Amino acid sequence: MTNKPDWLRVKAPQVQRVGTVKDILRDLKLNTVCEEASCPNIGECFSVGTATFLILGPHCTRACPYCDISFAKHPQPPDPTEPERLARAVWRLNLRHVVITAVNRDDLGDGGAGQFVACIQAVRALMPQTTIEVLIPDLCGNWEALKLIMAARPAVLNHNTETVPRLYNRVRPQGDYQRSLELLRQVRSFAPQVYTKSGLMAGLGETSAEIEQVMRDLRRVDCDILTLGQYLQPSSQHRPVSEFISPEQFFAWQKLGEELGFLQVVASPLTRSSYHAQEVQNLMRRFPRP
Repeated sequence: MTNKPDWLRVKAPQVQRVGTVKDILRDLKLNTVCEEASCPNIGECFSVGTATFLILGPHCTRACPYCDISFAKHPQPPDPTEPERLARAVWRLNLRHVVITAVNRDDLGDGGAGQFVACIQAVRALMPQTTIEVLIPDLCGNWEALKLIMAARPAVLNHNTETVPRLYNRVRPQGDYQRSLELLRQVRSFAPQVYTKSGLMAGLGETSAEIEQVMRDLRRVDCDILTLGQYLQPSSQHRPVSEFISPEQFFAWQKLGEELGFLQVVASPLTRSSYHAQEVQNLMRRFPRP
């Protein structure tokens, strides 16, 4: 399925602002998921000075068939200078909200938790007013490593379920649906004041009923924020799109999510995990945590 519908067209970015962001990222030798994962919103986000930083290198130890991030069995070890460089980028871009994510690093004993902690601490030291969101892998179920991240007190902990349980073997073969739900449940146990978030892709072969069941499962572990977007095939080598979901269906899922009790639901064909992530600041004012 290759012909994209009209609703998947994106606006042309402001080239000058995009170039400024890219210059800063190159100067500080930083990776972004925006570029590595071929996000369709890169122009819009870069044009307003937003970027989702990708730490622990550009190579992932998992090879999910939907993802455009490159695979490596033995990536480079964590760079101890990365947290400081990331914090300097946040300062130079004057970000009010920053999203920090990472590739899966199953080769590391802590799954990369220590690098997340170092990045959170570096940003907070240089930009104390900036709210910090971390989008983390499942850490292979290492809850002690998760506890370290939560002790650093990010404002938002995001972990994507990505798809429905029936498709995990084909779409996310090294992941585990119940493990992802348990991670979000553990976050609530370790740090009740932190907002939890998860995301789903549609158009991989799931049914609407299956999406709705995942939404209910996420509410059962008290997930606060949900993102829902259309899966887009990065290349002919990746899993093909099964269906292009209409904006009306995304709107219906958004309304259902609100009825189920999510504090925020962002659902549209072009929604991605970090799309308009800075809007969580409004949510934090409306629903403050002790």
